Amino acid sequence: MADYQIRQIVLSTEDLDASIQFYESLGFSVKFRDGSHYAALDGGAVTISLATPIDHPMPGRAVLGLRTEDVDGAAKAVEAAGGAIVKAPYDDAHERRTTVYDNQGNCLVFYQPLGR
Repeated sequence: MADYQIRQIVLSTEDLDASIQFYESLGFSVKFRDGSHYAALDGGAVTISLATPIDHPMPGRAVLGLRTEDVDGAAKAVEAAGGAIVKAPYDDAHERRTTVYDNQGNCLVFYQPLGR
């Protein structure tokens, strides 16, 4: 098994309330909301994240979120495999993360929750 777990898909929205309403009408419930710019919906094993450009790593594109125990190592592995770093590893309020492109230009975010 890989050292990475697909745990999140990040979708773009310009209107968080309208997006939440749409997904709630399909039966998804909100697990977490951060103001008017981000919400995490319960998609079972995979979280469906809705993000405005403030919180979206690559606005306008679907992004795959991969949980790992080593964000820095994941960034190095991506580069070694022919991908590219979009945003180097950094800590935000909730997690350590890096945004990368795979070797075909698809956007991935590797993240590790911070134990704060």
